Amino acid sequence: MPDNGAYRVYLGAYTAEGGAAGIGLAEASPAGSLHVTGHVAEVADPSFLALAPDGGTLYAVSERSEGRVVALSVRPDGTLREVNSQPAEGASPCHLSVHPSGRYLLTANYGSGNVVVHPIGEGGALRSATHVLQHRGTGPNPHRQEGPHLHQVLTDPAGRVLVVDLGSDAVHVHDFDTDTGHLVNDRTVGLRAGSGPRHLAFHPDGERGYLLNELASSITEFDYDSSTGVLRPLHALSTLPPDYARANLAAEVVVDLRGRYVFASNRGHDSIAVFDADSADGELRLVDIRPAGVTEPRHIALSPDGSVLLVAGQRSNDVQAFAVDDLTPLGEPVAVPSPVCLLPVQSSLAS
Repeated sequence: MPDNGAYRVYLGAYTAEGGAAGIGLAEASPAGSLHVTGHVAEVADPSFLALAPDGGTLYAVSERSEGRVVALSVRPDGTLREVNSQPAEGASPCHLSVHPSGRYLLTANYGSGNVVVHPIGEGGALRSATHVLQHRGTGPNPHRQEGPHLHQVLTDPAGRVLVVDLGSDAVHVHDFDTDTGHLVNDRTVGLRAGSGPRHLAFHPDGERGYLLNELASSITEFDYDSSTGVLRPLHALSTLPPDYARANLAAEVVVDLRGRYVFASNRGHDSIAVFDADSADGELRLVDIRPAGVTEPRHIALSPDGSVLLVAGQRSNDVQAFAVDDLTPLGEPVAVPSPVCLLPVQSSLAS
């Protein structure tokens, strides 16, 4: 594919209940329109995807009770070839990310509440896990917080590892030993009981962050000291209108590449909350809540150049594209079976 502003979007989905055949692939034009080319890998329940820093390998969870993580080589045409897989060393892996060194894959297991480190070998192949760290704790929600439920694992700009635990209302900040592949130390930050933190995203300056709370339908703004790994929660803002009283689960948070806006998706209200991250006093402010254009927007993601916001409708089986500046829809939703993860990739990087 020529490098003319077009890009690819890998589509994570559920196969057991959602009807998807595996990982899907779509091609996006510079204007934001999507064309789904089909599925490119038969992975069971690939509900979250991540790309290696060099763009040569894509990693996927297989979110099953006996979970696995899968390495897939990216061909020049965007199709995928499975390299190998490893046990996730836990139940229902729901999130993964590649350490910036490119040497380790980090996986969060939702069902068993543990985080796992797999070394990455030649050709992107996964080796046996070097560290399995079990988290502990509960929260007040008897259905979702009876134990630890890790929902995200990512790294800060300095390479520390942050783990978000929905089950115990906590974020854990670990140092990471790149020689041994071990998580060390644990700076635990507790959130309001029952908030159910799900995902966090950093501001481009690396000194601010935004934690999306699934159960409370809110965003907690925090300060972050990248030199020490100390995270300091500030205030929380609702992602919903004040008069909305029906069920809702917040799903994903994304920060505009220029650091101006923070976007959050609502499942139930089926909307995108837009926050101003660049207000005069520096505090996060809710500025708008717009229809998502899909049903149950589980995942949202930015195009590589940051101009397009993609929204995945898990229940409506489609993906809608919006212009970031004003959330104007870019065409009609595109049919995709059970999309739950969107991974936009620059064509040149994936080639």
